[in-house]
Amino acid sequence: MTKPNSKDITIRFKHSGLCGNGSGTNTQQVEICDGKIVRTRPLYYFDKYTEKDVNKWRLEVRGKVFEPKEKTLNAPYSYAYKKRVTSPNRIKFPLKRVDWHPEGERNPQNRGISKYVRISWDEATELIAKELKRVYAKYGATTVLAQCDGHGESKVVHAPHGCQTHLLNLLGGFTVQARQPDSWEGWYWGAKHIWGGDGTTLGQGRQQNLWIDIARHAKNLLFWGCDQETTPWGWGGQTASRLTYWYADLGIKQIYISPDLNYAAAVHADRWIPVKPNTDSALQLAIAYIWITEDTFEKDYVTSHVHGFDEFKKVVLGEDDGIPKTPAWAAEICGVPSRNIKALARRWAKETTSIVHGNGGSFIRSAFSHEPGRLEVCLLGMQGLGQPGKGQLKMLEWGFFGIDVANPGPASVISPSAGAAYSGAMLEPNGQFIPKTLVPKAILTNETLSWYGRVVASMPREDQFDRYQFPIEGGSRIHMIWSDSPCWTTCWNGGNSFIEALRSTEIECVVVQHPWMENDCLMADIILPTNTRYETEDIAADTQCGQYEMLVYEGQCVEPVGESKSDYEAVCEVAKKLGLYEQYTQGMSIEDKIILGFMNSGVETMISYDDWKDNQYFVVPIREGWEDRAPGYSEFANDPVNYPLPTPTGKLEFFSVGLAEHFPDDEERKPVPRWISHNERHQERTYLERGKKYPFLLVSNHPRWRIHANMDDITWLREIPTCKVKGPDGYLYEPVWINPVDAEKMDIHNGDVVKLYNERGGVLGGAYITERIMPGVVYQDHGARLDPIVQGELDRGGANNLICPTEVTSGNCVGEVTSGFLVGVEKVDLDALKAQYPDAFSRDYDPAYGLVFDSWIEGGNK
Repeated sequence: MTKPNSKDITIRFKHSGLCGNGSGTNTQQVEICDGKIVRTRPLYYFDKYTEKDVNKWRLEVRGKVFEPKEKTLNAPYSYAYKKRVTSPNRIKFPLKRVDWHPEGERNPQNRGISKYVRISWDEATELIAKELKRVYAKYGATTVLAQCDGHGESKVVHAPHGCQTHLLNLLGGFTVQARQPDSWEGWYWGAKHIWGGDGTTLGQGRQQNLWIDIARHAKNLLFWGCDQETTPWGWGGQTASRLTYWYADLGIKQIYISPDLNYAAAVHADRWIPVKPNTDSALQLAIAYIWITEDTFEKDYVTSHVHGFDEFKKVVLGEDDGIPKTPAWAAEICGVPSRNIKALARRWAKETTSIVHGNGGSFIRSAFSHEPGRLEVCLLGMQGLGQPGKGQLKMLEWGFFGIDVANPGPASVISPSAGAAYSGAMLEPNGQFIPKTLVPKAILTNETLSWYGRVVASMPREDQFDRYQFPIEGGSRIHMIWSDSPCWTTCWNGGNSFIEALRSTEIECVVVQHPWMENDCLMADIILPTNTRYETEDIAADTQCGQYEMLVYEGQCVEPVGESKSDYEAVCEVAKKLGLYEQYTQGMSIEDKIILGFMNSGVETMISYDDWKDNQYFVVPIREGWEDRAPGYSEFANDPVNYPLPTPTGKLEFFSVGLAEHFPDDEERKPVPRWISHNERHQERTYLERGKKYPFLLVSNHPRWRIHANMDDITWLREIPTCKVKGPDGYLYEPVWINPVDAEKMDIHNGDVVKLYNERGGVLGGAYITERIMPGVVYQDHGARLDPIVQGELDRGGANNLICPTEVTSGNCVGEVTSGFLVGVEKVDLDALKAQYPDAFSRDYDPAYGLVFDSWIEGGNK
């Protein structure tokens, strides 16, 4: 093969993060030759700018230096993502389900079973337009549910999430699926009631300048359910990894608390403390017990900065229920020996300590997760939150939503935004909406549903006291769905219940637009093929990598695959059939939108549009005096009177005034946080009767080799043993980590195919026997692609969200429960399954990619 000459190479830049909602990161240089992407590599900041131009930052503590690299630090899968452009799973043309007949039988019961036939764009958009007119006339303006959220390509003009909402507004409105704060449920529903939440902290703590504060003062870091060698990859690349190594060089000890020895712990941990999933609140209470009984907490700080400590103390000492929360008590629940609990508590009390998180995990996405979320803040408060080296550090989403206090590193002069060009949906729901966790129930019941809060992460604490309902007065129920985020089944709570809802006769039409044939696409009636970031011209703001922030011009790299169009262009085609194209586009071309985005980006006074477009990116300088910004909660710690918290008392509320006032009878989220074992809603404990039937707790983390449901078809990644396990039938199964002690009891060996199951269904996986998971616990990443054996009952792909609880966090908190739940484990007889379900095991399949597009097309790819 002849190597292309450098003069034949065209250079473009694309961000490779999967943050969603037009927020970008991880910009890469894309090299194109003869209409093909031949290489992707990092962007080099100083190809177009100097260190002086960007005001290069530098942190130095005790002679150890931490400074940005000269290039972007993209995740491994950023370089493999180009493989998705030509994946055999790409949807190449519009499709219609073979037995969906809008003028006759619609056969909703066959969604997820029936195959598809090719139709033209003209026919597809005409069908969609007719259905929209029909349901609006028959049912009213709120009858269409727009599913338009999720982590996907972070395009702006061609936004993959929410383009349809602007068209639906022109028709009179719609119902929005409101995405609750899935990656930080416990902090949103819990911690906001301790340290407040005014829209600037999303429930987690203030991050401002914590990098340098921790480096200077901390002795220990508690990585609680944190895997910064995995989760930040899609948001900030590998800066978090470098930061962790720097902390190690400074002699700061790193203690990891999680059921699994995760990828960060395997590299960085000075100590791993295995804890059973969703039992952290017992461990936290036992730590508080040691501090109280041994008088080793910051009493003066608590007196001046905390409201309700006496009530909290009663809970810890068992004065309210007769059960002191001793280390011995906690050990029986959480699996951490009492001696280790005492040692951790005493070390924390003696040495300056911060907690580190990377979102997600059983700590914060389980039943009653508001309790560990609150108790964590109580522990931080007992040891002087905001004092030097004492805070809660996040390892991703730095500067999220342009929030200045969410950036723990050196801050830019401005955080650039491409929001003026964004064609997607805004995050805050208005009008009729349904929390994403309640969508199945909203479809399957005729009852009026009610809940508290608009559920979006940026909402202030007080929003959780407002009651909402579905349908609203004068609103209609759901009869049509238009989705551009078809991964509910593999990313949310109780995916099999969503499949049941989609098969309801109430849902007359399901439209999905997506680049790949996967997950919820299999339940659609009409599918529009959309394309990837590499096939469009766009603008992007790279704001979360932790090095420098940029505004990027994204030139088109390759021609669209097949008949695909961008999400924006797909909606434009429907708008034409409705006679609303000019209103929808506002008469603006793609170039007009990019110009609008640039002129409102914040960098328009620093560089001209023409120079920016010629350079293809602009690096925003670091602000002068960034070091002077008060770190974390230090202002509150130093002067709580003049720098109060956004709580009713202005203090850390160990006793929540708001919860006491608005939910005086809530037994699951009382004013003072506590240990909650179970109730009628949730019995996810191994020591309960249900635990005898399903004796394992499942940990389902953010995936190592995906971003949620993205990238399960990348060949280079699927070769990695921790990405997929090759079964005896040649199928690549989603790994299930099993401790050797448990595996021996069940006669399970590496490479065996196993089933995880409970009363909600079952999913298959490939056994990966390792001591990196504690006994009694199994681990399988979430986000694997659906490969239904029996749709709604048994899945081959390992999409374990199908079998997680449908019930929400607690009675007044509509969060998800997607980790730390009970399952049984058993070895699978593949021959017996194949004989029982021959059609499911005979679909077109390529081990390198997984399921392929042709397997769902009647007559193949024609």
